[in-house]
Amino acid sequence: MTKGTASMGKKSGKSNLVQRCRRCGKRSYSVRNKKCASCGYGETAKLRRYNWQTKRGGKTIRRK
Repeated sequence: MTKGTASMGKKSGKSNLVQRCRRCGKRSYSVRNKKCASCGYGETAKLRRYNWQTKRGGKTIRRK
């Protein structure tokens, strides 16, 4: 029942778990979960977007 080096020695080689997303280009695509945290690529065909992300509350700006 060792708790030290035996389990800690297996943690090498996991340095590239988050890569660049092929849809949005941000470095938020998780290889382990197979989805992008920014745009939702790998989980849904629609872009991941919420109303709280914009300062105007998701309203569009109308211009004359």
